Amino acid sequence: MPDARHIEVIEFPGRVPYPEMLARQHARRREVEAHAAPNTLYLLEHDPVITLGRSAHAEHVLLSREALAEHGIEVCAAERGGDVTYHGPGQLVAYPLLDLKQWRCSVGWYLRALEEVLIRVLAHYGLPGERLDGHTGVWVHGAKVAAIGVALHQWTTFHGIALNVHPDLRHFQYIVPCGIADKPVTSMEQLLGGAPDFDEVKQRFREEFLGYFAGA
Repeated sequence: MPDARHIEVIEFPGRVPYPEMLARQHARRREVEAHAAPNTLYLLEHDPVITLGRSAHAEHVLLSREALAEHGIEVCAAERGGDVTYHGPGQLVAYPLLDLKQWRCSVGWYLRALEEVLIRVLAHYGLPGERLDGHTGVWVHGAKVAAIGVALHQWTTFHGIALNVHPDLRHFQYIVPCGIADKPVTSMEQLLGGAPDFDEVKQRFREEFLGYFAGA
């Protein structure tokens, strides 16, 4: 009998436009719900995009759409939880499409699990990832290095994680990231004093994610 917890990992080369990836998530999520496809983990980078979650405040986007377009940044709505966030090159994006009925039907448990995976990845590089009371995501020395925004449909997850490996941090100045005005955003590159190999971080994330959910 196939392992109901098996997770297929699909990596996308190059950069994937956000609308294209959103459509892929919806299609795959429906297949996972129907047991027509296994649980899935998408790993990728996005073209520059600002996404607006279900709790997004318009005033947290600090430039007009025309000005953002001049910087090559798209603006897209998203069904995930949370406020405004940014995705772009140098940021590892992970979209798990998991049937949580195979693990635990708990949004809180799932969010803490994603945070734990990220904390383990950062620890491999000697970075002390931590949680911040009242906020979702992972922080190092009080600065946010990874954002989490998820959505669920019939206990199947979509949307997910954005880990700042070596993105252009200037792009975060065009928004109030996740609606948190008094906390800075950082990257692994900034914290380490040099950019780690992106593919190595991606593989480390893959290993930690699969290992955690295999034993959860």
